[in-house]
Amino acid sequence: MARSKEHNERIKEERKDEIERQALLLFSSRGLSATKISDIAKAVGISQGLFYHYFKSKEELYVYLIKRGFANLNEACRWLEAQEMSPGEKISFALRELIKLLDEDENAARYHLLIAQASVSEAIPAEARTIIEKENKFPYASMAGIMARGQEAGEIKKEYSPEELALVFWTSINGLAIYRAVHGKLFTAPDSSILATMFLNKKITKEMSDRNAEF
Repeated sequence: MARSKEHNERIKEERKDEIERQALLLFSSRGLSATKISDIAKAVGISQGLFYHYFKSKEELYVYLIKRGFANLNEACRWLEAQEMSPGEKISFALRELIKLLDEDENAARYHLLIAQASVSEAIPAEARTIIEKENKFPYASMAGIMARGQEAGEIKKEYSPEELALVFWTSINGLAIYRAVHGKLFTAPDSSILATMFLNKKITKEMSDRNAEF
């Protein structure tokens, strides 16, 4: 029986997703230059020729993954900004969900590792460099804004600037992500409240802990 158009499209999408997953693993563990198209094709279980039906080159795929990584991250930041939560609740929620995501999805950690490596590498496509320079400041600026509003509301510690707190927030998450990507299933996610205490006033931390204990 001939396969339907919808069935063929689903197979193509599934294969494209697998190409992206395997490429993310290889790029984040080996780097761009040490990864060959034949390596990606072998990992997916397809011919090298079939790879070109999806991407023109490994560089195009690399740029696509960098773009997708930032798109997912920045979209999440915009979503958080728009939520009807207090700044302290947003910080607590973001930490809890980000750590949970790293624990449950190794690919999320690999995106952080891929972007970290690309950010310090000179041997990446110019388009990838442009994306990094354009997009990498937004998560920090977004979090600094939440920190500043939290300080005004008396929920966030005032000893440090919002920019410093945002830097500590994201470097903590990135550090955990890199650890997760390197150690895989040996990773044990820490309690998000450990990080929350670095940002939230003691009173707010206790209130949120009590609230979480009710669920």
